Amino acid sequence: MPEPETEYDETLGNKFVFVTGGVMSGLGKGITAASTGRLLSNAGFDVTAVKVDPYLNVDAGTMNPFQHGEVYVLKDGGEVDLDLGNYERFLDIDMTSKHNVTTGKVYQSVIEKERAGDYLGKTVQVIPHVTNDIKRRIREVAEGSDVCIIEVGGTVGDIEGMPYLEALRQFAHEEDEDDILFVHVTLVPYSKNGEQKTKPTQHSVKELRSIGLQPDVLVGRCDDPLEDQTKEKIALFCDVPTDAVFSNPDVPDIYQVPLMVEDEGLDEYVMERLDLADDALPEDERHNEWRELVTQDQTGSVDVALVGKYGLEDAYLSIYESLKHAGLAHNVNVDTEWIHAEELADGHEGELDGMDAVVVPGGFGSRGTEGKMEAIRYAREHGVPYLGLCLGFQLAVVEYARNVLGLEGAHSAELDEETPHPVIDILPEQEGVDDMGGTMRLGAHVTEIEGGTLAEEIYGDDSCTERHRHRYEVNPEYIDDLEAAGLRFSGKSGRRMEILELPDHPYFLGTQFHPEFRSRPGRASPPFVGLLDAALDLQEAGSGDGGAGESARGGDDRDTEEVEV
Repeated sequence: MPEPETEYDETLGNKFVFVTGGVMSGLGKGITAASTGRLLSNAGFDVTAVKVDPYLNVDAGTMNPFQHGEVYVLKDGGEVDLDLGNYERFLDIDMTSKHNVTTGKVYQSVIEKERAGDYLGKTVQVIPHVTNDIKRRIREVAEGSDVCIIEVGGTVGDIEGMPYLEALRQFAHEEDEDDILFVHVTLVPYSKNGEQKTKPTQHSVKELRSIGLQPDVLVGRCDDPLEDQTKEKIALFCDVPTDAVFSNPDVPDIYQVPLMVEDEGLDEYVMERLDLADDALPEDERHNEWRELVTQDQTGSVDVALVGKYGLEDAYLSIYESLKHAGLAHNVNVDTEWIHAEELADGHEGELDGMDAVVVPGGFGSRGTEGKMEAIRYAREHGVPYLGLCLGFQLAVVEYARNVLGLEGAHSAELDEETPHPVIDILPEQEGVDDMGGTMRLGAHVTEIEGGTLAEEIYGDDSCTERHRHRYEVNPEYIDDLEAAGLRFSGKSGRRMEILELPDHPYFLGTQFHPEFRSRPGRASPPFVGLLDAALDLQEAGSGDGGAGESARGGDDRDTEEVEV
C-alpha cells in the first residue's frame, strides 16, 4: 500500500537508541532492545520501536516461515518480521507498517521518485538518497515519542546492512550527543576450558568502528553472567567504560529478560546517557506489573498439542506466546507439545493421548493438512478442548463436512481444485489477483458475535476486532447444511463466517482471524484463555473433587483497535 511521505526533516524525533548485533545472528538483540524499552516505559517514558530488515523483500509476506519464522500481521495489514510481535508484546503498543523498514521499501521509494523526476536530474546514489530515505522513515516513526529504539537486523559486516550503518553514522553527526545511543550486542562464548572469550566481541566492535560507529554500550550474550574480569577486558579493548558493559545471560523465559537487564542496571545507564534520569518516575512509583506477572507462583500445568507442519517454534511464535499469556492469566504452566501434522495422517492418534487441549494453527499449502484434520477429528470426537486458527478454522469445516455431513471428498478449493465439495472457497475479491505480496485480506476487521454463544462468553461482548490474513473463506452455499448438522457459526463479518463452535462440546472453537497477534502478557487473548479454562475445568472434573472451578472465560479488556479498511 502506498505510504504518505514527507521531505527529510532532521528535527523529527527526540531520543534514539540504535541496537546492532555482531558475531552471529539470532543472538537476541531484539529481546534485549524490547526489554530495555519495557523498562523505559515502566519509568514513565513514551517508547516506540523500529525494526530494520536489510533484505530486499518489500515485506515479510512471501517469506517461508521455516526459514524466517512466522509472518506477523499488524493492525493496518502490514506483514512484517516476527520481531515486531515481540515489540508489541513487550511495549504493549500497536505498531504499523511504518515501524518495519526494509531495503525493498527503501529502494522502491527511491526508484519511484527517480522515475517521477523528483530528484531534478541528479545522479541517484546510496548517499544521500538511500540513506536520507532510511533516516526519514525512522524519524517519522519516532515523532511524538520520548524514545525510539531502532533494531538493525542482521550482523555487522553483512554487505546488505551497509547503507543502514552509514545512515546511523549520519544520525550521530546530526544529533546532539545526549540524544543518541549506540548499543551493540555480541556473543561471548566459552572456551573448552570454561573461559569466557572476548575476542569475538573485540573483532565485532573493530568492524563497527571501521565504518565510523563507536558503541556506547556493549551487551554480552553468554550462557552465564559476564565475570568482572571479562567486562574489564571488553571495556579495555573496545574503548568503553567498564560500567557500560552489561550481561545478557540465558534465562528460562524471555519475559524474564527485562528483570535481568534491570538487575544489571542497563535501563538506568541508558537514561543517564540520554539525559532522561531526572525526568523518570522515582523507583518506588514505577510500573511494576510486569515483574509481578512473570514471577507469580504457578499452581498447575496444562499440556497443549500444537499440530503444525513446521517443527520450529519461530514458525508459530505468536501462538506459543499466546498460550504462555493464557497460562499467566491462570497462574499455570503451559507445556506446548509440538506435533508434526504429517505424522498424524496415518491415524497416529496416540500422540494426542493425554493432551489437555489441541491447537491447529494457520498455514498455506496442502502438506500436513490431512494430519491436521485427524487431530481435529480426534479433539471433536474425544471431547478435547480445541482451538483452530485461520487454516485450523477452515479445516474444521472440511472435517465436519466430510465426517458428519457425509460430503465425500469435501475440501478447500485452495488445497484441492478438483474437490466436488469446495466448502472453503476463494474470497470474491481475490479472484484474478496475481501479485502474492500484500494482497490477502489483511489487518484488523470487526466480527459481530451472536448472543448466547461460547464466543460471546469468552469475549464478553457482542463484537471483537482481530487481525486477518487469508484469501479463502467458508463457501456460503454450504453454510445452511453445515449448521443444520450441528456446526454453529457464532461470529460473522457481513456474509463471511468468522467464528465456529460446537455447542455440545467442552470447548471447540475456530476463528478465521488470528487472535494470537493481539495477545499480550498482561492481556491474554480470549480464545486462548477460554481454551485453558476448559482444559482446567476438565482436569478438575477428572480429579473427582467436585467438577469445574470458577470460570475465567468472558471479558475482553484489551483496547479496541481501529478498523483498517
